[in-house]
Amino acid sequence: MNALPARDPELAHLLDGIYRSYHYDFRHYAEASLHRRMTAALAHFRLPSLAQLTARVLADPAMFTGLLRFLTVQVSDMFRDPSYFRALRERVVPYLRTYASLKLWVAGCATGEEAYSLAILLAEEGLLERSLIYATDINPDSLRVAQAGVYATDRLKRFSENHRLGGGKSSLADYYSAAYGNAVFDRSLKNAIVFSDHSLATDSAFAEMQLVSCRNVLIYFERDLQERAIGVFHESLCRRGFLGLGLKETLRFTRYAPIFNELVPEARIFQKL
Repeated sequence: MNALPARDPELAHLLDGIYRSYHYDFRHYAEASLHRRMTAALAHFRLPSLAQLTARVLADPAMFTGLLRFLTVQVSDMFRDPSYFRALRERVVPYLRTYASLKLWVAGCATGEEAYSLAILLAEEGLLERSLIYATDINPDSLRVAQAGVYATDRLKRFSENHRLGGGKSSLADYYSAAYGNAVFDRSLKNAIVFSDHSLATDSAFAEMQLVSCRNVLIYFERDLQERAIGVFHESLCRRGFLGLGLKETLRFTRYAPIFNELVPEARIFQKL
């Protein structure tokens, strides 16, 4: 991929500096989204300009760690977009049952809600014991939250409703213990998930998967980086493997469209040909 076009020199300087100093590559993230995020960061750090933010970030690794939460996707829910999980149960699980063992990848897992959702779905379908879920992100703070599997109890009502609408076959309460305002998800779920660092901008495929779920991540990428990420997913998937995207994302108009079947178009679930 080429370097970021010089549409906004200050933003380009910040992203190039981050790449050189910290080896995180945001140079092909969508510019409009980055501007919104940097506006929020400037307000948070009480700085007047991107130039001053850049100077602080490049001089202080702790400052970069603080900025990272503005650069990465933090918004997530359990069983977000329930129609997606219902489609997985109805259209994908029958294929997954045919495998003796399963590897699944949640790319851009943020704080882990989707990884636990997928683990619960697999448990309810009798597949968790033969499954390994890789959940990856570039933000180490998000990964620490995900590994802990602890979420505020005031979110559970929404999580439970999403679970029910997504075809849940049990009570979500069967999978966590609540105390002191937090819910801790079961060890049986955590044991099936490997949380690790992986960048769709710079890293490659690392295992063969039956399912890759990367939802509401590609919308933050420029076209070249979208194509790169989809290429990594294609390389990762086994023959006839499945790719799940966000409801505002698609493979149409990419060079990979002809080699995927739109299995459930309305849920953005594709199958590798």
